[in-house]
Amino acid sequence: MNAATMKTAQITRFGPPDVLAVTDTGRPSPGPGEVLVAVEASSVNGHDSLVRSGRLKLVSGRRFPIGTGLDFAGVVAGTGPGVDGYRPGDRVWGMVHPRRRHVTAAAAQYVVVPAGRIAPAPPGLSPAEAASLVVAGATALIAVRDAVHLAAGESVLVRGAAGGVGTAAVQLASALGGTVTALARDRYAPALRDLGAAQVIDYRQAGPDDTGPFDVIIDTPGSGLEPWRRRLTRSGRMVTVGLSSGTLAAIARSAVHGPRRIRAFSANPDAALLSDVAGHVTTGALRPVIAATWPLAQIADAHRAFDQPGVLGKLVLTMPG
Repeated sequence: MNAATMKTAQITRFGPPDVLAVTDTGRPSPGPGEVLVAVEASSVNGHDSLVRSGRLKLVSGRRFPIGTGLDFAGVVAGTGPGVDGYRPGDRVWGMVHPRRRHVTAAAAQYVVVPAGRIAPAPPGLSPAEAASLVVAGATALIAVRDAVHLAAGESVLVRGAAGGVGTAAVQLASALGGTVTALARDRYAPALRDLGAAQVIDYRQAGPDDTGPFDVIIDTPGSGLEPWRRRLTRSGRMVTVGLSSGTLAAIARSAVHGPRRIRAFSANPDAALLSDVAGHVTTGALRPVIAATWPLAQIADAHRAFDQPGVLGKLVLTMPG
């Protein structure tokens, strides 16, 4: 590979993880207001799986190849005209825009993004640790702080607590004073209690009628929402960050319940939000939980692991040097 090219992972057609290929592509150059980042690590997110499978064609389009990977941690390699505040060598983290088509994205040796989509990476984290917290940390912070406005002393259920967003939500909800019940496999109970959960319930052994009520429900799977919504207190709030075939319909039906409706959002962090997440890392309120790492060349294996249930934490990709 010469200096004008880079290794990048791309989707060659819609389908299972085998449709992913790592190829040589042209190295991008930053334009006005943009930053070139030498990526050291990225992570696998639900958005990546949805695009790869073809369930987000309205976002990705149908022209191949399609880049994959939302978040990244790395080092500034160059800046375009009009960029102040970043110099080559600065350690940063960030995210490509999730609602735009990308021929190359964050699962690559280099990525170009607007300067407003990166922030200084928290000191003390490895690139893999930092990458694991970009989407997960930002999504969890929006959910807990902004979507449901968690208040100290409230009871919180985190559904899908073992996943990347779930582990972050358990930590942030606990740090903000919530009493957290984590819904996850029983074998993860010690880890989740260490992250701040006061109680862990195995979702295979207990359903909505066996738990609650709760002031706040943070949902990550996006399925089976309505029975859980009924476990809210009179002033309770629920937010889902997941997407399944019935998610949008359940959200629409819940609108008749006013404040007790099911809220939803699409995380699209900017520099300010990333800095807020970094602040929680610095105070110790948020720390990375990594299930496994793979080199970029094995991205199909990482996606296969992601598509299987029961992983604790994030799956991370490391880039070739």
